[in-house]
Amino acid sequence: MTASSLEAAERRKAWGFVLPALGWTLAFFVVPFGFMAAMSLWSLQGGQIVQSWDLNNYLAFLQKESLLKGLVNSLEITAMVTVLSVLLAYPLAWIIAERVPKRYQRLALILAVLPFWTSYVVRSYAWLLVLSKAGVINQALLALGVIAEPLDLASTRTATVIGFVHFFVMLLTLTIYANLIQLSPNYRRAAADLGANGLQTFWHVVLPLTLPGIMTGAFLTFVLCIGDYVTPQILGGNNELVLPQIIMLQLGRRADLPMAAALSIVLMAVVTLAYLACARWLKIERA
Repeated sequence: MTASSLEAAERRKAWGFVLPALGWTLAFFVVPFGFMAAMSLWSLQGGQIVQSWDLNNYLAFLQKESLLKGLVNSLEITAMVTVLSVLLAYPLAWIIAERVPKRYQRLALILAVLPFWTSYVVRSYAWLLVLSKAGVINQALLALGVIAEPLDLASTRTATVIGFVHFFVMLLTLTIYANLIQLSPNYRRAAADLGANGLQTFWHVVLPLTLPGIMTGAFLTFVLCIGDYVTPQILGGNNELVLPQIIMLQLGRRADLPMAAALSIVLMAVVTLAYLACARWLKIERA
């Protein structure tokens, strides 16, 4: 068999592995996304979907304060959750990687991911009970005499942020830990030999080298948080709607599929912009 025929056979074999994945992506992402993009250019008139092929839904999104406010709320909540999750996850990941003996690190990681073993909905309702006026937090503060009346913690943005942070801290801990354990001790030794103290070593050596793990976890947190419907619905109520809640209202109450499609495209555009902003760090490779 000639070299060209061997190369052709290998190419056919490679395509045999690739085609199922391409077919899956085409059937369950490209085609649905194309249909949703097309529907976003249609309109609901008299209870019927009309193929008007215009940008009226996007113009309505920009002109209606309630719709634009939903995106702003989503971005604000997502930004707070991402920042808080990073600030809480990094020390936890560092403690597990640097202070917990290696033989116990696996156990520590298992304990860290325990919240993932509980239903997402159950966790949200559990926080709703904890943050309610008769919940553990208010009862403890009342017993200590810190407050005279129960605080309104449930059905607020604060409750939504707490619920999100509880979930995403564990996700970020895993991504940061994965970077920390790959760092060679020689980096710290070299920094110490050059006269750097502990803080300088962390700021100029450890933090830059673990930035890919931070940015990967932060991006995943951003994507999952901004597109989430369950936690804002349960913990935030309907006092401050985020964009996924508004999309569900378009579907459930108005049956306005074209507007829901347009809002979904807007949400995907925001996620795409977030990826482009993080791309340089997501592609960092350490020698």
